[in-house]
Amino acid sequence: MQLFLQYDFLRKIFRAVCRVIIIIFCVVSLYQIVRIFVFDQFVIPSNSMMPTLCPGDRVIVNKLHLGARIYTDFDFRSEGNQLESIRLKGLRRLRHNDVVVFNFPINNGRIAFKINYVYCKRIMGLPGDTIRITDGFYKSNNFSGELGIPRRQRQLTVYGVNPEVYEGWGVGPEQIGWNCLNAGPWYIPRCGDIVRIGCKEGYLYKDILEYETGKRVTVDDSLRRVYVGDRRIEQYEFIHDYYFAAGDNAYDSYDSRYWGLVPEEYIVGVVDLISYSKDPYSGKLRFDRMLKKI
Repeated sequence: MQLFLQYDFLRKIFRAVCRVIIIIFCVVSLYQIVRIFVFDQFVIPSNSMMPTLCPGDRVIVNKLHLGARIYTDFDFRSEGNQLESIRLKGLRRLRHNDVVVFNFPINNGRIAFKINYVYCKRIMGLPGDTIRITDGFYKSNNFSGELGIPRRQRQLTVYGVNPEVYEGWGVGPEQIGWNCLNAGPWYIPRCGDIVRIGCKEGYLYKDILEYETGKRVTVDDSLRRVYVGDRRIEQYEFIHDYYFAAGDNAYDSYDSRYWGLVPEEYIVGVVDLISYSKDPYSGKLRFDRMLKKI
């Protein structure tokens, strides 16, 4: 009788442990499914999106708008490599002024995917837009409203570009004659667009052309020619959508003005909410920023 009671007790313990394991497994699986398909959380590390986002903000990134990105190859290298993924159908396209999280596209001097290396910026230019910067202010031919935070862009006319961080316009040499106060017009490529490629376009789209063709792009200024590999090109049909992304803190943001455009497949999702915020220096919670909608 005593042995039977001991056996029955152990069997109950075993069943209870199995239930706990199953519950933990289901919770962890559900959490991972939600992170992959619905939303994820990221920490804001810098001042580049001030005052919209502060260092220490935990932001909720909605993946349903654009559609979740599913990796088809998990060969993630520290130096960056070709991104292999598919995009599920989303609820809508990206819009002007959306705040997005994306994998930083430029690694080792080329467009290459690096996992868990993400930036947060605002969408200033969509595929098919022509964007300009005039006296520090962003303008798009397809959007009549304000892009970003004009009072922050106005700081550029007062202080200029932060000399400790940035020097000049990063996507092309001095021949283009652009800077962060005045630049453009710059056409943002859209999948299927055929664009004439001269020397200026060769400089502006160099990283994109190398990304799409897998070949080195060279610009011969003396002959006014652009080469992809050994072949001269005068026009090109783009096979991806691209975006111009910039920080709200225009004076101190490392963004598309310096390193170029963001391929759509590099975008993780749209920032909808600050879940909570913690001061990175004191560690104190900022209760006034909790559950703040973007």
